[in-house]
Amino acid sequence: MTHKESGGEFTAGVLTILPLLVAVVVYGLLFGTLAAQKGLSPLEVAIMSATVFAGASQFVAVEIWTSPPGIVLLGATALMVNLRHVLMGAALAPFLKGWSRGQIYGGLHFMADENWAFALKRAAKTPNQGRVTPAYYLGLALPLYFGWIACTTLGTIFGGVLRDPARYGLDFAFTAVFLTLLVSLWKGKRSFAPWLASALVAVAAHALLPGVWYIALGGLAGTLVGAFQPPPEVPERYRETAGEGGNAA
Repeated sequence: MTHKESGGEFTAGVLTILPLLVAVVVYGLLFGTLAAQKGLSPLEVAIMSATVFAGASQFVAVEIWTSPPGIVLLGATALMVNLRHVLMGAALAPFLKGWSRGQIYGGLHFMADENWAFALKRAAKTPNQGRVTPAYYLGLALPLYFGWIACTTLGTIFGGVLRDPARYGLDFAFTAVFLTLLVSLWKGKRSFAPWLASALVAVAAHALLPGVWYIALGGLAGTLVGAFQPPPEVPERYRETAGEGGNAA
């Protein structure tokens, strides 16, 4: 791929993720506000956002934050919340063809729910190639990464302005983003059974188990149901290509 093509791919990724950054501004400021209320400084929040870069686990970590912090509890909780990244990485792996090991391991640090969902959507739109380029992936990831660090830090600095974010409905921003991502991942009736299984198991685990096991268990249930579904029907135009000796993938 030429530099011009890489630049085009990077720009396409930036333009795709750009509308979502509006929501990131809202819940980034919200997270910073909550962190400030727990006594974290702007520098501490910036370092946390840069090294962890996982909104869900950061919200949970701030929720259970104590002074001094319980390192083991925080680490174990963050691990449980982020176990879903194992499943997400497995889903993304087939579309990282041609990436070097450095690109894969470096790029996965920037994997978040938002850019992961858009990367899969891009791969689904290119059935003949079935891959996501590193430039497109970075175009999705870097604005999200630096936007998250900036907004969470600013939220810590100006946290006193929003003493009660829930009063203005801002606490729903995080949920709204995930609901929006679900729309882009819907693949018709094949999505129904895995989504239903995931929802039922997550609700049951939330009611019956302590902590945040419902996140990992819900994701695992949906994955297992999806794995045991029959393979999707190949579109007619690809069947015709395969019948002529071409590649139907």
